[in-house]
Amino acid sequence: MKDNRKSIGFKYAWNGIISVVRSERNFRIHLLATVLVITAGLVMQLSQVEWLFIVVAIGSVLVTECVNSAIEKMLDYLNPEIHPKAKVVKDLSAGAVLLCAIMATVIGLIVFIPKIVGI
Repeated sequence: MKDNRKSIGFKYAWNGIISVVRSERNFRIHLLATVLVITAGLVMQLSQVEWLFIVVAIGSVLVTECVNSAIEKMLDYLNPEIHPKAKVVKDLSAGAVLLCAIMATVIGLIVFIPKIVGI
């Protein structure tokens, strides 16, 4: 019976990922960036350590975007009308995504610039 619950939990998690891909434009933009970065990493033959940094950066952005989407949807469900306090919460979660994306961009620049310039 435990195995059935684990597979159901996995199914719910997978449904959540499909939902965020279908409903969130910014998540799809991050996925496109992911494909471009992975392609560039393969072409430029990143080292194992470089891949670790890239994977953590990509994963952090995607996870943060999922959490942001969940927070926004929960607030919209609880109170569909615009409320100043709900706006602050939404802005904070969007800010977390922005900070994470900036961090991922810096990591990407640190990894890729030396390869592009030939250092």
